[in-house]
Amino acid sequence: MATFSFLDDYSEGAHPDILRALTETNLAQQAPYGSDDHSIDAASRIEAHLGDAFEGAIHFVASGTMANIVSISSCLRPHEAVLAVGSGHIVVREAGAIEATGHKLIVVPAVDGKITPRNIEEALAANSHFPHMAKPRLIYLSNATETGTVYTLAELREISALARQRGLILFLDGARLGAALASHRNDATLADIASLVDLFWIGGTKVGALLGEAIVVCNPALKDDFAFHLKQRGGMLAKGRLLGIQFQALFGDSHLFSSLARHANAMAAKLAAGIASHGYGLAAQTETNQVFPILPNAVVAALQKDFAFYVWAPADDDHSVIRLVTSWATPEDQVDAFLARLVSAQP
Repeated sequence: MATFSFLDDYSEGAHPDILRALTETNLAQQAPYGSDDHSIDAASRIEAHLGDAFEGAIHFVASGTMANIVSISSCLRPHEAVLAVGSGHIVVREAGAIEATGHKLIVVPAVDGKITPRNIEEALAANSHFPHMAKPRLIYLSNATETGTVYTLAELREISALARQRGLILFLDGARLGAALASHRNDATLADIASLVDLFWIGGTKVGALLGEAIVVCNPALKDDFAFHLKQRGGMLAKGRLLGIQFQALFGDSHLFSSLARHANAMAAKLAAGIASHGYGLAAQTETNQVFPILPNAVVAALQKDFAFYVWAPADDDHSVIRLVTSWATPEDQVDAFLARLVSAQP
């Protein structure tokens, strides 16, 4: 049986500071449904990073799928559709959750995991026979992407400009936004993102929270009725304090949100460098906390005796792409152990 897991970045519970904050406030009575002091303070702490021009709203939900469902469905009329890359999380990892809200996904090819202006324009042209085709209305992107790559500020600006020119809503899935912001490839800030997209969310689950994500509604035109959508979709927790307390800690004076993401990225970078030093290739650049080595199947089988990870896709008859994900809590000695086992497993 595997002794350590590189399956994901949420196999551990929560950072001790977050658990401590939850425990210390446990018996204090608070208002329900996100109106508690902790959620209000957490929202203000996040707003401090969003720039002086921010006039939107912040809501906390328990999961990433809920954040995507509420954010996307709240923006669209029944005949409107979502543009997303084929590897996008809402396309391949959410059991058709967006389609279940009644909205078509228009899938375009990914370039290094990303959606591009060219692919957007081509999809708009191919889906313009109205009223016989669903109307493209919202662009979905995730940062980091499903393959761990990061959008540069220039890329985000180009997509944002296109969205505004074509009257499209721009939405960013931030499940691993902490890792993206901490990446050596990143040159965007939270304020930049808030100025360029209509909605996005900040993932807490994958950066040390017990659970929870923060939806940031940047476009003032979308914020007034957002709470109704949240309530109807089951996203408004009676004990909303549980989410607010955690984001208070993540965006507190100790800067947990950024420091924990940097640790996860550093462990991934060490894994990637060690794997490459032993002559193995990578299926995607390691820009955040996901590593995609291409290994002989015999080596994969040997590694699985001690480590858990996903076999992502076949590379050829004799090799597979695996996915290794590091977290805020990944010990460096487990990275060293994996690399040592890799050496001993070599034919």
